[in-house]
Amino acid sequence: MRKLTLTLLLAASVFIGRAQTVTPRPLTMAEYSKAQTFAIADLDKDTYVKFENTYILDRYEGRKPYFITGSDGLKKRIDLYKLIAKDGMQEIGTMVFYTNEKGKLYKALVPNFTADGKVWEQYFQDIDNINKVETNFILKLSYVLSKEFSFQQYKLLNGGKDMKEESATYGNDICFPGDELVTMASGAKKLLKDVKSGDEVITVDPATKIASAVKVKELTTHDANNYALTKLVLISAQVNGRDIKLSSKVLQATPNHPMLTKQGNQKIGDIALGQDVLCLNEQTGKYEAYTVLLKTERAGGTQKVYNIVADGGSTIIMNGVMVMQK
Repeated sequence: MRKLTLTLLLAASVFIGRAQTVTPRPLTMAEYSKAQTFAIADLDKDTYVKFENTYILDRYEGRKPYFITGSDGLKKRIDLYKLIAKDGMQEIGTMVFYTNEKGKLYKALVPNFTADGKVWEQYFQDIDNINKVETNFILKLSYVLSKEFSFQQYKLLNGGKDMKEESATYGNDICFPGDELVTMASGAKKLLKDVKSGDEVITVDPATKIASAVKVKELTTHDANNYALTKLVLISAQVNGRDIKLSSKVLQATPNHPMLTKQGNQKIGDIALGQDVLCLNEQTGKYEAYTVLLKTERAGGTQKVYNIVADGGSTIIMNGVMVMQK
């Protein structure tokens, strides 16, 4: 488990380093040690702080603090700051300020990807030492850095462009690509484009999460166009002590297709990172909330899109995800 968590930390840290908007340079061991003495007087107000007219701590992406409540019911706070060398305005790391429920503050400096191996070794040793006195520190840190990893990946894949502004140029039909998988009443999976009238599919009651079978009245097909598609990567993390079981789902649909979230019905194109949607956990057979880890929007290429009209229920299961009927 420790090895997996450290691997996640390393992967997220390296990716964030590569996604930085100003030129990075290696963080030296001397700078690593010096930065441990840097303090922020007011984490709620101080977003840009200079030290010795040589270094700057700049609140990462203008991000508000993370508040994480563990299984013990205790709330921790995590604030992220970019560490910038003023000469050349080069980013050399990410400073983490971790405040526990008693007000105890811990600091960790995540080197950027160009740092020497010895600096990385010191970083891992330091966070391991914190973890020995602050339970699950590494787990919570890896969670935050992994979320930032997905955010940077989202920006990179979209080239900083908001595809929703162009979605109307691809068409406004509420549908799915034909290669999405529908859960049939038998438990089998069938390509959406192959579903026929009279087939039986699964529908789930959003309130009770009870599944039942309904017959397909028709499969509506829309002419081939270059439709915009929203893609969601969904993840569920079942934590039992230090053991974490991860499962994931991927779903694509036109941006205006409705889905059920904890906040009610929303178009898939409007669903935000971190929101929860109901999915089938195929290991347990239960319907559980999965969290949106990654979201991208793009042109799907010229193709037909489809939607099922059933004789009952309000939902169908597509790629293991509960979606609303049109």
